[in-house]
Order: sequence, then C-alpha cells, then structure tokens
Amino acid sequence: MTATPPSEPGPPPSPAPRPARELTDRDRAVIALERLSWPGPGAKERAIRERLDLSPTRYYQLLNALLDDPAALAHDPVTVNRLRRLRASRESRR
Repeated sequence: MTATPPSEPGPPPSPAPRPARELTDRDRAVIALERLSWPGPGAKERAIRERLDLSPTRYYQLLNALLDDPAALAHDPVTVNRLRRLRASRESRR
C-alpha cells in the first residue's frame, strides 16, 4: 500500500468583495455644496452651518474622507476628481 503525499495548501481564499457603501443624504449634500460657486469664503461657511448644521472644520473633514470613497466617485465623478486634483496640488506645494 502506498501512502499518498499530503496535499499542499493553496493560497488562502480571497475575501468576499465588500459591497459598495451607499452614500448618506449628508454625504450627497456635502458633494452638492461643493458643486456650487461662492462669492466669498464667508458665504460658503454660512451655508455649511445653515444647510448641513456642521462646523466648517467638520465639513472639510467629511469632504476629505469622501474624496477617498469610491461611492462618492461613482456618485459625482466630475466634482470628486476636481477636488482630488485641488487636494493633490495643495499637498505638492507643502
């Protein structure tokens, strides 16, 4: 009787793909606010507080996270790519 060699383990199974995250209403509102043009910085900050009930600091934290979110890119690729380019140019100047 011959012994069969133990089978060699293969690569671990790849994890199941994560379902795409759905954007919240607030996420969509943040992106929509970025589509608008503003006469000056004060008007935009006022709109952030009035429309979204967020501080400008928290707004920009959320916006920065959205720029790395594939769901945001799928929702509004023109705006997200424009903001990514602006962010990259600011980072390169540092």
